[in-house]
Amino acid sequence: MTNEQSQDTENMTVDGGGNANKADYPWLADYPEGVVWDQTIEPRTVFAPLDDAIQSYPTNVCTNFLGAQLTYREIGERINHVASGLQKQGIGKGQKVGLFLPNSPTFIIYYFAVLKIGGVVVNYNPLYAVEELEFQVRDSETDILVTLDLKVLCDKVEALLDRGILKRAIVCSFPDLLPGLKKVLFRLLKRGELSQLSNATHPDKVIAEADLIANDGRFTPADVDPHRDLAVLQYTGGTTGTPKGAMLSHANLSINVQQICMWATDMVEGQEKVMGILPFFHVFAMTTVMNYGTTMAAELILMPRFDLDDAMKLISRVKPTIMPGVPTLYNAMMNHPKMASSDFSSLKFCISGGAALPLEVKNGFEKVSGCSLVEGYGLSETSPVATVNPIEGAVKENSIGIPVPGTIVSIRSLEDPTQEMPLGENGEICISGPQVMSGYWNKPEETKNSFVGEFFRTGDVGHMDAQGFTFIVDRIKDLIISSGFNIYPRRIEEAIYEFPAVEEVTVLGIADERRGEAPKAFIKLKPGQQATSEEIMEFLEPKLSKLELPAEIEFRAELPKTIIGKLSKKELRAEAE
Repeated sequence: MTNEQSQDTENMTVDGGGNANKADYPWLADYPEGVVWDQTIEPRTVFAPLDDAIQSYPTNVCTNFLGAQLTYREIGERINHVASGLQKQGIGKGQKVGLFLPNSPTFIIYYFAVLKIGGVVVNYNPLYAVEELEFQVRDSETDILVTLDLKVLCDKVEALLDRGILKRAIVCSFPDLLPGLKKVLFRLLKRGELSQLSNATHPDKVIAEADLIANDGRFTPADVDPHRDLAVLQYTGGTTGTPKGAMLSHANLSINVQQICMWATDMVEGQEKVMGILPFFHVFAMTTVMNYGTTMAAELILMPRFDLDDAMKLISRVKPTIMPGVPTLYNAMMNHPKMASSDFSSLKFCISGGAALPLEVKNGFEKVSGCSLVEGYGLSETSPVATVNPIEGAVKENSIGIPVPGTIVSIRSLEDPTQEMPLGENGEICISGPQVMSGYWNKPEETKNSFVGEFFRTGDVGHMDAQGFTFIVDRIKDLIISSGFNIYPRRIEEAIYEFPAVEEVTVLGIADERRGEAPKAFIKLKPGQQATSEEIMEFLEPKLSKLELPAEIEFRAELPKTIIGKLSKKELRAEAE
């Protein structure tokens, strides 16, 4: 589906349906106090809440980056200069600007500048190989790429320029983001990590940020229609095939932030601090850290790369109030030797997403940190938040929660997705709501196959209980069919996590001559702990059926993870094949 085609696709409902029938939506019977599911949510541009924050809290700290702080007024002024510079470079309505950046003020400034002039942001993973970047530049039709002058990034950008894949690049200064002494020391001691613009093989295609922003900061704001105009092309991770660009409009993203604000009723505008450990190029952090944080006029504590020791020290010192993360992050923190001496008391709550949160991890982290760990669920295609557990009140073990305002979850038959499953029975989790994308960029067939009516098909198997809580059983593509029976890896993983010595586990299906497929467990043990396959099998026997018991157990020093720290099966599956 192209951008033009998407303009005729309005499968979004801006309110929750008005007089909702509680019998149809079981989650309404006991919805969190103070949260109204069917209230009207007005679509806005993504940058409008930031403009409000700049107006209302100009002297509040917006970004805290390695000790350097910028206020909301300063961020606003820089956005204006970048927007003006981009317009002078011919960037305008509907044009794609790639952000090839780690977490930094630069990411925030260019993200909002692009949106203000009507451009479309395309997020790029800084760890991508050149071939992966080449695919995304071509597929998204990226006009210009923004990066920092770090050699590890610029070398890849120059390779794209050399191949004629990329037309132009804007290179921004990393040292200039640092506080005074750090800036001097970086240029003095780490010159080898910087790329020299003067040595660029294509100087005519490389624009220095200093030249881009040498203007009066005046630009012509674009006329943006929140429903019809795209804000972001968010590429799916590609763990189950070729990455696809989810087309997220201004309405999709702005409404999803409002849904989060409605859910987190105890957060105070202008007083929060959001921990930015997860990378902004991933939809989870883009929405729950950057867009939500700026909407709340919060201080964004930015880490350009993840280091567990540094993160633990930063939390104790800077005292964030909100921390979005993935299960492996919380697992690593609760098992860190300095957890007992760390101060997590400032945290009001932590959000877990990106992968299933094992019950052992949730309970363990809450015990050692004293902070509530709230699991939510969503996908790139849903901007991403679709369901969340109540921050206060009833929480059900291993549930991904209930739909956020204006959102409907429907469990559909795996054989016939037009048929809804009864409560308690497994099927495909399907989602309808104003945060759901219009489709995949230039992929009409994939778009068609991803929807049943107005509902997006997530590819996850689960069920809903009588109170409207949804429980994920597994990914459809992770399903193991053993002797004709469906085996769900997540159930096996949950059982293995209960073994005291286990830190991380991934289960997938391997070829088996007798059964067709059989489960295999890859296990990482906690530091200093020991266990044998026999001990783990003996522990699992009363917990799992014979078909669910792993046919093999392999111990690993590390398990593969995605860029946001989610355990990844792709590499292990490739090994097995």
